[in-house]
Amino acid sequence: MDKRRYFTRKILNALLTIVLIASFNFVLFRILPGDPARLLVPKGRFSMDAMAKQRANFHLDKPMWEQFIYYWKDTVQLKFGDSFAQKRPVAQVVGERIWPTVILVGTGTIIATAVGLVTGVIAGWRRNSKFDVITTNSGMVMYSMPTFWVCLIFIMIFSTWLRWFPVGRMYDPGVVYTSWFSQFGALLHHLFLPAFTFAITYMGEYHLIVRSSLTGVMKEDYVLTARAKGLSDSNVLWRHVAPNAMLPTVTLVMMNIGFVLSGAILTEAVFNWPGLGLLSYDSMVQRDYPVMQAVFLLGSVAVIAANLIADIMYYYLDPRVKA
Repeated sequence: MDKRRYFTRKILNALLTIVLIASFNFVLFRILPGDPARLLVPKGRFSMDAMAKQRANFHLDKPMWEQFIYYWKDTVQLKFGDSFAQKRPVAQVVGERIWPTVILVGTGTIIATAVGLVTGVIAGWRRNSKFDVITTNSGMVMYSMPTFWVCLIFIMIFSTWLRWFPVGRMYDPGVVYTSWFSQFGALLHHLFLPAFTFAITYMGEYHLIVRSSLTGVMKEDYVLTARAKGLSDSNVLWRHVAPNAMLPTVTLVMMNIGFVLSGAILTEAVFNWPGLGLLSYDSMVQRDYPVMQAVFLLGSVAVIAANLIADIMYYYLDPRVKA
């Protein structure tokens, strides 16, 4: 396939997907029960005039099609309006939560990817060995465990019983750190448990997919030819089997990298980690439509962009794409 034609088609598909998701994003959160205008007035007694004024300020009194126009106008300009709950620009609210999520989900993704790929390759190469049986069964258990349940179990063991790690947050509340070194140490202390929990829930997925892919590649004719040439097992594995077995995992890895910006809602909610996941949970509870829309759109665009990069990588990694 022509290189320019392939890239153009993939980019246009990604842009069309973003437009469809952004349009769906507008409708999705407006079908939820509850009136967001109630959040715009002080708690307690309030007048209907005050609520009507707030509805007008945020265009909630307009018909749906006019709200849709306002929504797209602001989205194109990367202006997502003001948060209903915090009365601040959505860009500012979301911007404060990006780096905590990148730190948590990024660290967990790196750990899960590295461990899962290595154990998957070794288990697939040494099929039916003790290592294969133990790691594959452990991977299936880890892959099937609910995230929130794992978080609660780890908090109970490592925070409540052993008291090795704090229950949550990025830092201890009310503590003033005298140096960046002490602050960084506190961050690592708070980060370990949620990052490890996040990695555990994804590690099994990588392991199972890599092992299955490598098992299939080992049956190919070129692997038999490589063995017939007298190449060592190490050369056959790392020069012929592993590179081809990694192809199906490229999409999975890139998709999970895209999830870095969308946040881990359950992990952050349980550990009270101040990232995009916790922000998503709070905004859903508070019916904060602008924040929900911004977080959902940001996460969707990140995943679509990661998949686009995976498609581009496939063009160079898999000769069959060019055929």
